[in-house]
Amino acid sequence: MIRGTSTLTAVRSMEGDRVTTLELFFDLAFVFAFTQLSRLMAQEHDLIGVVQAMTILALLWWSWNSYGWLANLAHADQGWVRAVMLVAMGSMVIVGVTVLEAYHDLRGGLFAPLVFVGAYLLARITHIFAFAVVSARPLRRRAFLTSLLAVVPSGVLLIAGAMIGGGWQLGLWLAAVVIEPVVTHRMSSGVDWRVGSTVHFTERHGLIVILAIGESIIAIGAGVAQEPIDLPILLGIVCALVVAAGFWWAYFSRLAHDAEGALARRDEGDRARTARDAYTYLHLLIVAGIVFAALGIEEALAHVGSAAPLGWFNAAALGGGTAGYLAATVWFRWRTTGETNAVRLTGAVASVLIVPLLGALPALGALAIVSLVVVGALGLESMSRGSRRHCGSGDRSTSA
Repeated sequence: MIRGTSTLTAVRSMEGDRVTTLELFFDLAFVFAFTQLSRLMAQEHDLIGVVQAMTILALLWWSWNSYGWLANLAHADQGWVRAVMLVAMGSMVIVGVTVLEAYHDLRGGLFAPLVFVGAYLLARITHIFAFAVVSARPLRRRAFLTSLLAVVPSGVLLIAGAMIGGGWQLGLWLAAVVIEPVVTHRMSSGVDWRVGSTVHFTERHGLIVILAIGESIIAIGAGVAQEPIDLPILLGIVCALVVAAGFWWAYFSRLAHDAEGALARRDEGDRARTARDAYTYLHLLIVAGIVFAALGIEEALAHVGSAAPLGWFNAAALGGGTAGYLAATVWFRWRTTGETNAVRLTGAVASVLIVPLLGALPALGALAIVSLVVVGALGLESMSRGSRRHCGSGDRSTSA
């Protein structure tokens, strides 16, 4: 069959296939939703608001990731899969638009919590049938049941939570979020799932990480957009850019390449299990750390010219988000390559320990300290890696 000759057929992926432009277009819906999550947390400005936003982030993630697996098995921009991706994208745009009303419906118009849930479930149910069809023939029934058993119970809880509202809504939605990975992990145990293209799979997740880091850049603009430019704002922007660049460096300088190589060297069954654990599950923590840190950056820049303390909430977002991101990348490296990273983990611990200090400092001082922690941790890591390479070269020269 010649690729792209019919809109009624799906074109299966092969090893070496890469991410398509339609998938990048699809991701724009999630970029918008990420910005809405920052607004939701800033609007609530308390722990409950953070939990609400992280619950929605998990729902967004399961949806995005399910279509990532679909596009890894069949080309997203060819055949009927293209229509499926566009339907899902439209649904997720509606999800993003209703994020700020997901827990508190505004008067007038449709009931937003149910619109949110309905749009989300449309994307998930569409995926169930599409994924079952593109799965290998012996696995189609198992793929259908796995998706169905994950989505139906969580969907019931989401609908019930939206209808009941209040504290019950958050509790039911949290339960819905937990069901998804538990059922998927249990149902996928012992099944020989496959990764259609290793390079596509790793590149796909790398792109969502870079788009999430882009949320940090958006946060910089959002924090100072309404203020006249001055020296404190310029210094704050530099510090925030250093943090964002550090996030990029921590993932893309070496980690992404090493993880892809390690994944490619595994046999097919182990490769799928590692992809599930390291990318499907652990990348949620990576993205969550970025989104939470972006909130801290936006709030700090909004008060960068003030001498008042940053405050505990903003400090927890800035330091805690940075710590979560660094720790998640350490865990990701260990799951893919088996290597640990004590220096980066120390940086994560330090980011948590300095939260009280960040809260007591003015916003500019807090941004400066976090940027120093990120640069210091990654700098020491690079020096340590270089030292190990030098020692290894010396050992080989001596033995020669």
